[in-house]
Amino acid sequence: MSHSTAREDADSARRARDNQARLKAQPKPRYDVIVCGAGSSGAVIARRLAENPEVDVLLLEAGLHDESESVLNPALWPTNLGSERDWGFQAQPNPHLGGRQLPLSMGKGLGGGSSINVTVWARGHRSDWDHFAAEAGDDAWGYDNVLKIYRRIEDWQGAPDPQYRGTGGPVWVQPAADPSPIALAMLQAAGEIGVPVYEHPNGRMMESEGGAAISDTLVRDGRRQSLYRAYLHPWLDRPNLTVLTGALVRRVLFEGRRATGVEFLRGGQVLTVQAGREVVLSMGAIQTPKVLMHSGIGDRAELGRVGIPFRQHLPGVGRNFQDHVSFGCTWEYAEPIAPRNSGSEATMYWKSRPDLEAPDLLFCQVEFPVPSEATAARGVPAHGWTMFAGLAHPASRGRMRLQGSDPQAPLAIEADFLSEPADMTTAKACIELCRALGNAPAFRPFVRGEVMPGALQDAALELYIREAAVTYWHQSGTAKMGRDDMAVVDSALRVHGVEGLRVADGSVMPRVTTGNTQAPCAIIGEIAAEKIRQAHGM
Repeated sequence: MSHSTAREDADSARRARDNQARLKAQPKPRYDVIVCGAGSSGAVIARRLAENPEVDVLLLEAGLHDESESVLNPALWPTNLGSERDWGFQAQPNPHLGGRQLPLSMGKGLGGGSSINVTVWARGHRSDWDHFAAEAGDDAWGYDNVLKIYRRIEDWQGAPDPQYRGTGGPVWVQPAADPSPIALAMLQAAGEIGVPVYEHPNGRMMESEGGAAISDTLVRDGRRQSLYRAYLHPWLDRPNLTVLTGALVRRVLFEGRRATGVEFLRGGQVLTVQAGREVVLSMGAIQTPKVLMHSGIGDRAELGRVGIPFRQHLPGVGRNFQDHVSFGCTWEYAEPIAPRNSGSEATMYWKSRPDLEAPDLLFCQVEFPVPSEATAARGVPAHGWTMFAGLAHPASRGRMRLQGSDPQAPLAIEADFLSEPADMTTAKACIELCRALGNAPAFRPFVRGEVMPGALQDAALELYIREAAVTYWHQSGTAKMGRDDMAVVDSALRVHGVEGLRVADGSVMPRVTTGNTQAPCAIIGEIAAEKIRQAHGM
């Protein structure tokens, strides 16, 4: 970086700090739009709306800044789990996992999950987006339109591919730099077991039955480029964008059936702020339905059970909970190999059955051992790698339950992983494919042998799967978009039955997308912002 560039960056950062300090010192009682949550969707929405200088935007974030080495250094992402940057949600004990109680980490702070995740940029499969369009009755959600948005927002750094990749957009995307020999071995092994290998994972591969590729990442010059950094950080010097951290949204305020503002907790005080046009909830698949329910929007009986007067009966609020469930299979290195980049550089999507037209399994290679708390007892090598593989489209569905009328009371999260027998069948196929991959000839120069699960069968294999199951941290679906009785929002992400309130985050997905969810959440933010601009002539 030249001295002049460094000086310009320092000047820009100073202007942004001074502007935000001034805006926070003199908060307004009313903003045009209030966006709740500065994660992978909320950051996009706030930026796109604030591009119009006539629109005053307030962005509320419960967490804090992202100026931390644990955020900015992609290799340190595991250190954020369980920290102040993690909501620290816990699922209820799950009888289908032997009573295990899984942690459900979610990003808390500027950037949300995009500030603590593994940096992978995975667009979702064509079939995902076409399913969304069919559920919503709106081609804006279809794959062909979504592909145009991806090309527009990307600044792709790999080999040119203008049919699928874009340049000049806000989101810096690059293939994992100088990948580990173990990542290259995974691609070779995929070919050896009949899985096609692609030049990148976000073009032809996601229109086909699947494949393997080096992962796309949001990393630039070795530093994380979260969606907050991509979209909002360059915009903090604008007078019409106020970003308020440490602001925990408790409920939406209404006059009749119209949302007029929000109530939030900051610095130990309960405060309110008004929205002249809209309130947008972008707090993720756990906090968003929680705030909806505390605002009187949800299942009438569920609200009545804890004494919350219902405003709008929407039984789908907090239902349809989905997540990718993973089962780690581990190999020991013959000689230690240090992880590179984020420690996850190769990915694969494939099918549990030959008759499927799209992948229903996802695989992320992790360049160090990743056992569950239960499988750790089986013995973990000091040096090794894990195939973190699981169900791309689980049949099981969970739900959120209120435990009281106080917004500070935590939700009871009934994740219900593996509650549907079909998921166990798919999980067995997943393990079989993992073992074929990890034991393929390509890995023989690098590994001493398979550590777990080994050649387990029947009840022993099922026990391993129940002990190994963990979350991919891709929680979604709890305020789904659609037109059926369980839908919470319409195709424009407006909450059914009320006015001035939208939901835009992973909770609106009718089903979880194939792969990591931060890229689809960026699309949700882009489409939400466009729908809001259209509605108000912005």
